[in-house]
Amino acid sequence: MRGRINIYTDGSSLGNPGPGGYGIIMEWEGKKYVKEFSDGFRLTTNNRMELLAVIVALETLKKQPMEVMVYSDSKYVIDSVQKKWVFAWEKKAFKDKKNSDLWQRYLQIHRKHKVNFHWIKGHNDHPQNERCDQLAVKAAKQSPVNVDAFFEQNHNKPLPS
Repeated sequence: MRGRINIYTDGSSLGNPGPGGYGIIMEWEGKKYVKEFSDGFRLTTNNRMELLAVIVALETLKKQPMEVMVYSDSKYVIDSVQKKWVFAWEKKAFKDKKNSDLWQRYLQIHRKHKVNFHWIKGHNDHPQNERCDQLAVKAAKQSPVNVDAFFEQNHNKPLPS
């Protein structure tokens, strides 16, 4: 392994579906280097933003493999990986599974690192989780122009103009 990094993530949507965003904090162990990221989408779901935050953080890592600890308040993301559901879904070609596009993208980057997860209770005064929540909500509120194309193409509601 080339080092250890702690990644904190959160996702948000204003309405579910609705405008959404994610927030990420990356902290390298043994270094005073901390990086924050966020981005918003015009129509998405909370679960998609929770998962996309993890994906974007892992895709940002330039060195491979890294030992990664992901801290998230998303039981959806954590249970899907830790309980190995996503690997069973993959064997069945994600038949009838929501967010299959993101899960396939996740698995590609997951296999390049040693990824572990730790669940943290949301809105419980955890400094990094609270900051990620702020980043995600701000990104969702700032009239996002990014398009969650897979979601919008497969969603039945009329799109905002």
